Amino acid sequence: MPHLENMVLCRESQVSILQSLFGERHHFSFPSIFIYGHTASGKTYVTQTLLKTLELPHVFVNCVECFTSRLLLEQILNKLNHLSSSEGGCSTQITCETLNDFVRLFKQVTKAESLKDQTVYIVLDKAEYLRDMEANLLPGFLRLQELTDRNVTVLFLSEIVWEKFRPNTGCFEPFVLYFPDYSIGNLQKILSHDHPPEYSADFYAAYINILLGVFYTVCRDLKELRHLAVLNFPKYCEPVVKGEANERDTRKLWRNIEPHLKRAMQTVYLREISSSQWEKLQKDDTDPAQLKGLSAYTHVELPYYSKFILIAAYLASYNPARTDKRFFLKTSNHLLGPKPFPLDRLLAILYSIVDSRVAPTANIFSQITSLVTLQLLTLVGHDDQLDGPRYKCTVSLDFIRAIARTVNFDIIKYLYDFL
Repeated sequence: MPHLENMVLCRESQVSILQSLFGERHHFSFPSIFIYGHTASGKTYVTQTLLKTLELPHVFVNCVECFTSRLLLEQILNKLNHLSSSEGGCSTQITCETLNDFVRLFKQVTKAESLKDQTVYIVLDKAEYLRDMEANLLPGFLRLQELTDRNVTVLFLSEIVWEKFRPNTGCFEPFVLYFPDYSIGNLQKILSHDHPPEYSADFYAAYINILLGVFYTVCRDLKELRHLAVLNFPKYCEPVVKGEANERDTRKLWRNIEPHLKRAMQTVYLREISSSQWEKLQKDDTDPAQLKGLSAYTHVELPYYSKFILIAAYLASYNPARTDKRFFLKTSNHLLGPKPFPLDRLLAILYSIVDSRVAPTANIFSQITSLVTLQLLTLVGHDDQLDGPRYKCTVSLDFIRAIARTVNFDIIKYLYDFL
Protein backbone atom coordinates (compact mmCIF):
# COMPACT_ATOMS: atom_id res chain seq x y z
CA MET A 1 0.00 0.00 0.00
CA PRO A 2 2.02 3.02 -1.31
CA HIS A 3 -0.06 5.58 0.59
CA LEU A 4 0.62 3.84 3.91
CA GLU A 5 4.36 3.54 3.14
CA ASN A 6 4.56 7.33 2.68
CA MET A 7 2.85 7.91 6.02
CA VAL A 8 4.84 5.38 8.08
CA LEU A 9 8.57 5.59 7.40
CA CYS A 10 11.25 3.11 8.51
CA ARG A 11 8.73 0.72 10.06
CA GLU A 12 8.01 -1.45 7.00
CA SER A 13 8.70 -4.72 8.82
CA GLN A 14 6.39 -3.92 11.75
CA VAL A 15 3.62 -2.69 9.43
CA SER A 16 3.88 -5.85 7.34
CA ILE A 17 3.63 -8.09 10.43
CA LEU A 18 0.62 -6.20 11.78
CA GLN A 19 -1.15 -6.33 8.43
CA SER A 20 -0.55 -10.08 8.31
CA LEU A 21 -1.95 -10.48 11.82
CA PHE A 22 -5.01 -8.35 11.04
CA GLY A 23 -5.82 -10.30 7.88
CA GLU A 24 -9.15 -9.69 6.16
CA ARG A 25 -11.83 -7.65 7.93
CA HIS A 26 -14.12 -10.67 8.46
CA HIS A 27 -11.33 -13.04 9.57
CA PHE A 28 -10.69 -13.76 13.25
CA SER A 29 -7.46 -12.01 14.13
CA PHE A 30 -4.95 -12.93 16.86
CA PRO A 31 -6.69 -12.48 20.27
CA SER A 32 -4.01 -10.19 21.75
CA ILE A 33 -0.89 -8.44 20.46
CA PHE A 34 1.79 -6.97 22.74
CA ILE A 35 3.85 -4.16 21.15
CA TYR A 36 6.81 -2.78 23.10
CA GLY A 37 9.77 -0.45 22.58
CA HIS A 38 11.34 2.71 23.98
CA THR A 39 9.70 6.14 23.96
CA ALA A 40 9.30 7.68 20.49
CA SER A 41 9.91 4.41 18.63
CA GLY A 42 6.67 4.75 16.64
CA LYS A 43 4.42 2.26 18.49
CA THR A 44 1.40 4.52 18.93
CA TYR A 45 1.76 6.34 15.62
CA VAL A 46 2.12 3.16 13.53
CA THR A 47 -0.81 1.44 15.26
CA GLN A 48 -3.15 4.44 14.95
CA THR A 49 -2.15 5.18 11.36
CA LEU A 50 -2.60 1.56 10.30
CA LEU A 51 -6.05 1.21 11.88
CA LYS A 52 -7.27 4.57 10.52
CA THR A 53 -5.88 4.03 7.01
CA LEU A 54 -7.39 0.55 6.75
CA GLU A 55 -10.63 1.97 8.25
CA LEU A 56 -10.86 -0.79 10.84
CA PRO A 57 -13.28 -0.34 13.78
CA HIS A 58 -11.16 0.42 16.83
CA VAL A 59 -11.04 2.26 20.13
CA PHE A 60 -7.89 3.82 21.54
CA VAL A 61 -7.55 4.20 25.32
CA ASN A 62 -4.66 5.66 27.33
CA CYS A 63 -4.19 3.77 30.63
CA VAL A 64 -2.65 6.86 32.26
CA GLU A 65 -5.88 8.79 31.80
CA CYS A 66 -8.03 5.82 32.84
CA PHE A 67 -6.27 5.17 36.12
CA THR A 68 -8.94 2.87 37.62
CA SER A 69 -10.47 -0.29 36.18
CA ARG A 70 -13.94 1.28 36.14
CA LEU A 71 -12.78 4.30 34.13
CA LEU A 72 -10.92 2.02 31.71
CA LEU A 73 -13.82 -0.41 31.13
CA GLU A 74 -16.38 2.38 30.75
CA GLN A 75 -14.16 4.31 28.34
CA ILE A 76 -13.82 1.25 26.09
CA LEU A 77 -17.54 0.47 26.14
CA ASN A 78 -18.65 4.06 25.52
CA LYS A 79 -16.24 4.50 22.62
CA LEU A 80 -17.45 1.23 21.11
CA ASN A 81 -21.05 2.31 21.67
CA HIS A 82 -20.31 5.59 19.89
CA LEU A 83 -18.86 3.62 16.94
CA SER A 84 -21.93 1.40 16.70
CA SER A 85 -24.43 4.28 17.01
CA SER A 86 -22.58 6.92 14.97
CA GLU A 87 -25.12 6.61 12.19
CA GLY A 88 -28.14 6.52 14.47
CA GLY A 89 -27.55 9.65 16.52
CA CYS A 90 -26.61 10.15 20.17
CA SER A 91 -25.66 7.20 22.35
CA THR A 92 -26.31 6.75 26.06
CA GLN A 93 -23.49 6.57 28.62
CA ILE A 94 -22.67 3.06 29.81
CA THR A 95 -21.62 2.35 33.39
CA CYS A 96 -19.52 -0.69 34.24
CA GLU A 97 -17.83 -1.68 37.49
CA THR A 98 -16.51 -5.24 37.04
CA LEU A 99 -14.95 -7.40 34.34
CA ASN A 100 -18.03 -9.66 34.35
CA ASP A 101 -20.22 -6.65 33.58
CA PHE A 102 -17.77 -5.60 30.87
CA VAL A 103 -17.98 -8.99 29.10
CA ARG A 104 -21.79 -8.91 29.19
CA LEU A 105 -22.02 -5.30 27.97
CA PHE A 106 -19.34 -5.85 25.33
CA LYS A 107 -21.45 -8.62 23.78
CA GLN A 108 -24.45 -6.26 23.61
CA VAL A 109 -22.54 -3.36 22.08
CA THR A 110 -20.87 -5.48 19.39
CA LYS A 111 -24.22 -6.83 18.19
CA ALA A 112 -24.67 -3.62 16.21
CA GLU A 113 -24.80 -3.94 12.42
CA SER A 114 -21.84 -1.59 11.95
CA LEU A 115 -19.61 -3.91 14.02
CA LYS A 116 -20.86 -7.26 12.70
CA ASP A 117 -18.73 -9.61 10.61
CA GLN A 118 -15.48 -7.74 11.18
CA THR A 119 -12.72 -7.56 13.76
CA VAL A 120 -13.00 -4.92 16.49
CA TYR A 121 -9.66 -3.63 17.82
CA ILE A 122 -9.07 -2.32 21.35
CA VAL A 123 -5.77 -0.44 21.75
CA LEU A 124 -4.45 0.05 25.29
CA ASP A 125 -1.63 2.61 25.30
CA LYS A 126 0.74 2.82 28.32
CA ALA A 127 -0.36 -0.73 29.12
CA GLU A 128 2.20 -1.09 31.95
CA TYR A 129 -0.31 0.72 34.19
CA LEU A 130 -2.64 -2.28 33.94
CA ARG A 131 -0.35 -4.04 36.43
CA ASP A 132 -1.48 -1.60 39.14
CA MET A 133 -5.15 -2.41 38.61
CA GLU A 134 -7.24 -5.47 39.58
CA ALA A 135 -5.42 -8.76 39.10
CA ASN A 136 -8.08 -10.20 36.77
CA LEU A 137 -7.96 -7.28 34.32
CA LEU A 138 -4.82 -8.20 32.33
CA PRO A 139 -5.70 -11.93 31.96
CA GLY A 140 -9.24 -10.90 31.02
CA PHE A 141 -8.09 -8.62 28.19
CA LEU A 142 -5.68 -11.29 26.94
CA ARG A 143 -8.59 -13.76 26.62
CA LEU A 144 -11.32 -11.28 25.69
CA GLN A 145 -11.96 -12.98 22.34
CA GLU A 146 -12.61 -16.29 24.15
CA LEU A 147 -14.67 -14.76 26.98
CA THR A 148 -16.98 -12.76 24.72
CA ASP A 149 -17.05 -15.14 21.74
CA ARG A 150 -16.61 -12.07 19.53
CA ASN A 151 -14.15 -11.18 16.80
CA VAL A 152 -12.01 -8.83 18.90
CA THR A 153 -8.28 -8.17 19.16
CA VAL A 154 -6.66 -6.32 22.07
CA LEU A 155 -3.37 -4.48 21.36
CA PHE A 156 -1.13 -3.56 24.30
CA LEU A 157 1.39 -0.74 23.76
CA SER A 158 4.14 -0.56 26.38
CA GLU A 159 7.68 0.63 27.06
CA ILE A 160 8.58 -2.48 29.06
CA VAL A 161 9.00 -6.11 28.04
CA TRP A 162 6.27 -8.76 28.26
CA GLU A 163 8.19 -10.69 30.94
CA LYS A 164 7.45 -7.83 33.38
CA PHE A 165 3.71 -8.35 32.74
CA ARG A 166 3.35 -12.13 32.89
CA PRO A 167 1.47 -13.16 36.09
CA ASN A 168 3.02 -15.87 38.27
CA THR A 169 -0.13 -17.96 37.84
CA GLY A 170 0.29 -17.96 34.06
CA CYS A 171 -1.95 -16.49 31.36
CA PHE A 172 -2.73 -16.55 27.66
CA GLU A 173 0.43 -15.52 25.79
CA PRO A 174 -0.02 -12.63 23.32
CA PHE A 175 1.83 -12.20 20.05
CA VAL A 176 4.87 -10.06 20.96
CA LEU A 177 6.17 -7.42 18.51
CA TYR A 178 9.26 -5.31 19.20
CA PHE A 179 9.81 -1.78 17.87
CA PRO A 180 13.57 -1.07 17.95
CA ASP A 181 15.01 2.43 18.33
CA TYR A 182 15.43 4.43 15.14
CA SER A 183 18.94 4.41 13.69
CA ILE A 184 20.60 7.66 12.63
CA GLY A 185 19.72 6.81 9.03
CA ASN A 186 16.07 6.31 10.00
CA LEU A 187 15.99 9.64 11.86
CA GLN A 188 17.59 11.39 8.87
CA LYS A 189 14.91 10.00 6.54
CA ILE A 190 11.97 10.76 8.87
CA LEU A 191 13.04 14.29 9.79
CA SER A 192 13.94 15.15 6.19
CA HIS A 193 10.42 14.14 5.19
CA ASP A 194 9.10 17.16 7.17
CA HIS A 195 10.79 19.75 4.94
CA PRO A 196 8.89 23.03 4.41
CA PRO A 197 7.43 23.35 0.88
CA GLU A 198 9.21 26.69 0.25
CA TYR A 199 12.63 25.01 0.45
CA SER A 200 14.07 22.13 -1.53
CA ALA A 201 14.25 18.64 -0.02
CA ASP A 202 18.06 18.58 -0.42
CA PHE A 203 18.45 21.86 1.46
CA TYR A 204 16.39 20.62 4.42
CA ALA A 205 18.13 17.21 4.36
CA ALA A 206 21.50 18.99 4.67
CA TYR A 207 20.15 20.89 7.70
CA ILE A 208 18.92 17.66 9.32
CA ASN A 209 22.32 16.09 8.71
CA ILE A 210 23.97 18.98 10.62
CA LEU A 211 21.37 18.77 13.40
CA LEU A 212 21.91 15.02 13.90
CA GLY A 213 25.67 15.48 13.80
CA VAL A 214 25.35 17.76 16.84
CA PHE A 215 22.55 16.13 18.83
CA TYR A 216 22.53 12.40 17.97
CA THR A 217 25.12 11.49 20.62
CA VAL A 218 23.05 13.06 23.42
CA CYS A 219 19.46 12.70 22.16
CA ARG A 220 17.86 9.97 20.05
CA ASP A 221 14.27 10.75 20.91
CA LEU A 222 12.44 11.47 17.65
CA LYS A 223 9.99 13.88 19.31
CA GLU A 224 12.76 15.95 20.88
CA LEU A 225 14.79 15.99 17.65
CA ARG A 226 11.74 17.05 15.65
CA HIS A 227 11.12 19.86 18.16
CA LEU A 228 14.76 20.99 17.86
CA ALA A 229 14.60 20.84 14.05
CA VAL A 230 11.55 23.12 13.90
CA LEU A 231 12.95 25.47 16.53
CA ASN A 232 16.36 26.07 14.91
CA PHE A 233 15.54 25.94 11.19
CA PRO A 234 14.68 29.69 10.87
CA LYS A 235 18.19 30.53 12.10
CA TYR A 236 19.76 28.06 9.65
CA CYS A 237 18.05 29.57 6.60
CA GLU A 238 18.48 33.16 7.81
CA PRO A 239 21.47 33.87 5.44
CA VAL A 240 19.40 32.56 2.51
CA VAL A 241 16.43 34.78 3.43
CA LYS A 242 18.72 37.83 3.73
CA GLY A 243 20.37 37.06 0.39
CA GLU A 244 23.80 36.59 2.00
CA ALA A 245 24.08 32.96 0.83
CA ASN A 246 22.33 30.42 -1.36
CA GLU A 247 21.12 26.95 -0.46
CA ARG A 248 24.43 25.35 -1.54
CA ASP A 249 26.69 27.52 0.67
CA THR A 250 26.87 24.82 3.33
CA ARG A 251 29.99 26.23 5.00
CA LYS A 252 28.48 29.69 5.50
CA LEU A 253 25.19 28.17 6.68
CA TRP A 254 27.08 25.97 9.17
CA ARG A 255 29.07 28.90 10.58
CA ASN A 256 25.81 30.79 11.10
CA ILE A 257 23.97 27.97 12.89
CA GLU A 258 26.83 26.39 14.89
CA PRO A 259 26.78 28.73 17.94
CA HIS A 260 22.99 28.52 18.16
CA LEU A 261 23.01 24.72 18.11
CA LYS A 262 25.56 24.75 20.92
CA ARG A 263 23.20 26.93 22.95
CA ALA A 264 20.33 24.57 22.18
CA MET A 265 22.37 21.72 23.71
CA GLN A 266 21.54 23.25 27.11
CA THR A 267 17.81 22.69 26.59
CA VAL A 268 17.79 19.08 25.30
CA TYR A 269 15.20 17.19 27.45
CA LEU A 270 15.26 19.95 30.09
CA ARG A 271 12.92 22.38 28.28
CA GLU A 272 14.22 25.23 30.44
CA ILE A 273 12.58 27.78 28.15
CA SER A 274 9.52 27.81 25.92
CA SER A 275 9.64 27.88 22.12
CA SER A 276 8.65 31.56 22.08
CA GLN A 277 11.46 32.41 24.54
CA TRP A 278 13.94 30.50 22.40
CA GLU A 279 12.83 32.33 19.26
CA LYS A 280 13.26 35.66 21.07
CA LEU A 281 16.71 34.59 22.22
CA GLN A 282 17.65 33.65 18.63
CA LYS A 283 16.29 36.91 17.22
CA ASP A 284 18.01 39.14 19.78
CA ASP A 285 21.22 37.08 19.76
CA THR A 286 21.03 36.97 23.57
CA ASP A 287 23.25 34.89 25.81
CA PRO A 288 21.04 32.08 27.28
CA ALA A 289 22.38 32.73 30.78
CA GLN A 290 20.95 36.26 30.67
CA LEU A 291 17.41 35.02 30.08
CA LYS A 292 15.34 35.07 33.25
CA GLY A 293 15.03 31.63 34.80
CA LEU A 294 17.64 30.00 32.57
CA SER A 295 20.96 28.79 33.91
CA ALA A 296 22.41 25.36 33.31
CA TYR A 297 23.64 24.99 36.89
CA THR A 298 21.42 27.20 39.06
CA HIS A 299 18.03 26.24 37.64
CA VAL A 300 17.32 22.99 35.83
CA GLU A 301 13.79 21.73 35.20
CA LEU A 302 14.38 17.99 34.97
CA PRO A 303 11.69 15.36 34.38
CA TYR A 304 9.96 14.28 37.61
CA TYR A 305 11.78 10.98 38.15
CA SER A 306 15.11 12.41 36.97
CA LYS A 307 15.00 14.73 39.98
CA PHE A 308 14.65 11.80 42.36
CA ILE A 309 17.29 9.81 40.45
CA LEU A 310 19.70 12.72 40.89
CA ILE A 311 18.82 13.02 44.61
CA ALA A 312 19.32 9.27 45.06
CA ALA A 313 22.65 9.48 43.22
CA TYR A 314 23.79 12.32 45.48
CA LEU A 315 22.88 10.36 48.62
CA ALA A 316 24.64 7.27 47.25
CA SER A 317 27.74 9.36 46.45
CA TYR A 318 28.08 11.01 49.85
CA ASN A 319 26.60 8.42 52.24
CA PRO A 320 28.65 5.25 52.90
CA ALA A 321 26.82 2.08 51.84
CA ARG A 322 26.74 0.80 55.43
CA THR A 323 24.73 3.87 56.49
CA ASP A 324 21.87 3.20 54.11
CA LYS A 325 20.12 1.41 56.99
CA ARG A 326 21.75 3.13 59.90
CA PHE A 327 23.76 6.35 60.23
CA PHE A 328 26.65 6.26 62.68
CA LEU A 329 29.78 7.69 61.01
CA LYS A 330 30.29 11.41 61.74
CA THR A 331 33.23 12.23 59.46
CA SER A 332 32.18 14.64 56.71
CA ASN A 333 32.32 12.82 53.38
CA HIS A 334 31.59 16.12 51.61
CA LEU A 335 35.23 17.01 52.32
CA LEU A 336 36.39 13.77 50.69
CA GLY A 337 34.31 14.16 47.51
CA PRO A 338 31.62 11.91 45.97
CA LYS A 339 32.08 8.11 46.08
CA PRO A 340 31.19 5.69 43.27
CA PHE A 341 28.10 3.51 43.76
CA PRO A 342 26.50 0.61 41.83
CA LEU A 343 23.26 0.91 39.86
CA ASP A 344 21.39 -1.41 42.26
CA ARG A 345 22.08 0.94 45.18
CA LEU A 346 20.91 3.97 43.17
CA LEU A 347 17.63 2.23 42.30
CA ALA A 348 17.11 1.01 45.90
CA ILE A 349 17.42 4.59 47.22
CA LEU A 350 15.22 5.92 44.38
CA TYR A 351 12.39 3.49 45.22
CA SER A 352 12.65 4.49 48.89
CA ILE A 353 12.42 8.27 48.41
CA VAL A 354 9.70 8.44 45.73
CA ASP A 355 6.24 8.52 47.26
CA SER A 356 4.48 6.68 44.44
CA ARG A 357 5.30 3.23 43.11
CA VAL A 358 8.00 3.37 40.41
CA ALA A 359 8.18 0.62 37.80
CA PRO A 360 11.69 -0.20 36.48
CA THR A 361 10.79 0.87 32.95
CA ALA A 362 13.04 1.71 30.04
CA ASN A 363 12.04 5.34 30.68
CA ILE A 364 13.77 5.30 34.11
CA PHE A 365 16.97 3.85 32.65
CA SER A 366 16.93 6.30 29.74
CA GLN A 367 16.64 9.20 32.23
CA ILE A 368 19.71 7.86 34.08
CA THR A 369 21.55 7.85 30.74
CA SER A 370 20.38 11.42 30.09
CA LEU A 371 21.77 12.57 33.46
CA VAL A 372 25.13 11.02 32.49
CA THR A 373 24.98 12.78 29.13
CA LEU A 374 24.26 16.08 30.88
CA GLN A 375 27.31 15.39 33.12
CA LEU A 376 25.18 15.53 36.27
CA LEU A 377 26.20 11.90 36.86
CA THR A 378 29.50 10.28 35.85
CA LEU A 379 29.92 6.65 34.76
CA VAL A 380 33.12 5.58 36.52
CA GLY A 381 33.38 1.88 35.62
CA HIS A 382 31.93 -1.51 36.45
CA ASP A 383 31.72 -3.56 39.63
CA ASP A 384 34.24 -6.43 39.54
CA GLN A 385 31.89 -8.93 41.17
CA LEU A 386 28.57 -8.09 39.50
CA ASP A 387 29.93 -6.53 36.32
CA GLY A 388 27.38 -3.73 36.71
CA PRO A 389 27.83 0.00 36.02
CA ARG A 390 29.06 2.29 38.79
CA TYR A 391 28.21 6.00 38.93
CA LYS A 392 29.22 9.14 40.78
CA CYS A 393 27.11 12.28 41.36
CA THR A 394 29.00 15.41 40.29
CA VAL A 395 26.68 18.22 41.42
CA SER A 396 27.14 20.47 44.46
CA LEU A 397 25.11 20.43 47.67
CA ASP A 398 23.45 23.76 46.77
CA PHE A 399 22.45 22.38 43.38
CA ILE A 400 20.90 19.18 44.80
CA ARG A 401 19.07 21.17 47.49
CA ALA A 402 17.54 23.36 44.75
CA ILE A 403 16.43 20.24 42.85
CA ALA A 404 15.00 18.68 46.04
CA ARG A 405 12.98 21.81 46.83
CA THR A 406 11.11 21.52 43.51
CA VAL A 407 9.70 18.13 44.61
CA ASN A 408 9.26 19.06 48.31
CA PHE A 409 11.97 16.64 49.42
CA ASP A 410 14.02 17.39 52.56
CA ILE A 411 17.40 16.00 51.53
CA ILE A 412 19.25 17.28 54.60
CA LYS A 413 17.61 14.77 56.93
CA TYR A 414 18.93 11.96 54.72
CA LEU A 415 22.56 13.21 54.77
CA TYR A 416 24.34 11.78 57.81
CA ASP A 417 26.87 14.68 57.73
CA PHE A 418 24.07 16.97 58.94
CA LEU A 419 22.56 14.70 61.62
